[in-house]
Amino acid sequence: MKLGYTIVYVPNVPASLQFFSTAFGFAVKFLHESGSYGELATGETTLAFAAHELGHGNFPGGHIAASESEQPLGMELALLTNDVEAAHARAIQAGAVQLAAPSTKPWGQTVSYVRSPDGCLIELCTPVGG
Repeated sequence: MKLGYTIVYVPNVPASLQFFSTAFGFAVKFLHESGSYGELATGETTLAFAAHELGHGNFPGGHIAASESEQPLGMELALLTNDVEAAHARAIQAGAVQLAAPSTKPWGQTVSYVRSPDGCLIELCTPVGG
């Protein structure tokens, strides 16, 4: 078993791809012609976005839309970087909302939290032990 994809359901797939590309430098790997599904080139595990409508088709009971929730959902996308401060600033400039400014944890890791325009909770962090 291995983790293949993380799929985030969003209101506007092209806008989410654009935010992650602008804020963090990820290239768009794939965008379906319908605009309802897209992927970023993020390394071994794919970060993908799908339209809320696709989610509603997959689970008839619906789902909680992060974009509609006042509080971030209880899950995050953690992005590793050697320069959390610069990544944090770029994310804010690209439209993210700051949830927690960069700080150093007792174990030495630098961490910050932002929320993307589509509602995703994003942790920006240095590698643990690095």
